[in-house]
Amino acid sequence: MDVQEAIQQLQEMGTAQNRKVYARHGVRENMFGVSYANLNKLAKAARNDHSLALELWTTGNHDARVLATMVADPSGADESLLDEWLADLDSYVITDAFSGFAGKTGMAQVKGEEWIGSNEEWPGRAGWHLIAHLAMKNRDLSDAYFADHLETIEGEIHTRKNRVRDAMNNALIAIGIRNETLEERALAAATRIGKVEVDHGETGCKTPDAADYILRTLERRRQRAAAKASRG
Repeated sequence: MDVQEAIQQLQEMGTAQNRKVYARHGVRENMFGVSYANLNKLAKAARNDHSLALELWTTGNHDARVLATMVADPSGADESLLDEWLADLDSYVITDAFSGFAGKTGMAQVKGEEWIGSNEEWPGRAGWHLIAHLAMKNRDLSDAYFADHLETIEGEIHTRKNRVRDAMNNALIAIGIRNETLEERALAAATRIGKVEVDHGETGCKTPDAADYILRTLERRRQRAAAKASRG
């Protein structure tokens, strides 16, 4: 698949209804409105096609850029590419797709620590998504590492930009479900933080209560573990 073929397929797959939905989530007008089911189908046909990903991104089209994050080869990314793509982010939707790709590279920790200090909305959101990714995926990092981030979340979450607050809340949850020690610390932090206000615009999205989400997630894990043990 070359970039012209990919754009043609994306255009054919787009719908007016999806464009309306995506617009409510802050996506700009340069989009076709392709469902994620169809994006996933295209991604399977071009997995790790890094050259295609680079060309897709340069089109500036939202759907093409989401597809780029799906087919890009994490091993082919360097800091320059991540910083270049970061500068192009213009909605939380593409920011989250980009963060998912950045988390697969070997630079997740370095870039996460760098970007969480940004005063800009999309870099800040991307950075906190990477911290959440590390909490869920990187077993080598110490509890102290995440405890430090909990302190930052508690001290800054109410003063950061809208979509950064949302990502910080998600990072709080991810840290809280990492292990029992961090669960206790995260629950205490969530109690002191209280309600996190996020404007989700004209959507049905809601900001989860971090403490409740942590407790429910861990309870589901315990239930699954108990069911597995009983079967074994």
